[in-house]
Amino acid sequence: MSVKIRLQRHGSKKRPFYFIVVANTTAPRDGKFIEKLGTYNPLTVPATIRMNRERSLHWLQKGAEPTNTCRRILSFKGVLFLKHLMRGVTLGLFDEATAMEKFEQWNGEHEQLVARREEAHRKHKADKRHETMSESVRKVEAKNAERQIAIDAAAETADDAPASESTEGTEQEG
Repeated sequence: MSVKIRLQRHGSKKRPFYFIVVANTTAPRDGKFIEKLGTYNPLTVPATIRMNRERSLHWLQKGAEPTNTCRRILSFKGVLFLKHLMRGVTLGLFDEATAMEKFEQWNGEHEQLVARREEAHRKHKADKRHETMSESVRKVEAKNAERQIAIDAAAETADDAPASESTEGTEQEG
């Protein structure tokens, strides 16, 4: 019995959502599986991946073969790097504490990279939205801005006028 780590498709038509599962190679794609390791949603930017690293590492060490897409997901989440580090521990190159320290350092850098990518995507999306704004919408926004400036200027002059009138009235009485 050969075991694979693969995706199991869920979701509606043109709205895919996947479970990351460990399954027998003879089982159908969306059929029976041994264990669910996590989920993968490719529709969000960046793609949302939730995964149990410990169980994924366990199955990789037992000899489960990931499909190409799952291999990329496991690499992105650091499971393959963790497997590499654990191999170094078993060969006696370094101890487990050092391996976990290296993994935590990598994970911190990786999360910063993902956050930067997400922020860059948001900025790009906002810039693109602003560029594609129609000319009529721009004219309306410019007109509204002019009106707001005129209202602010009128409010300032109205605030100044009563103050000057009240001082003039006090001078005449005195």
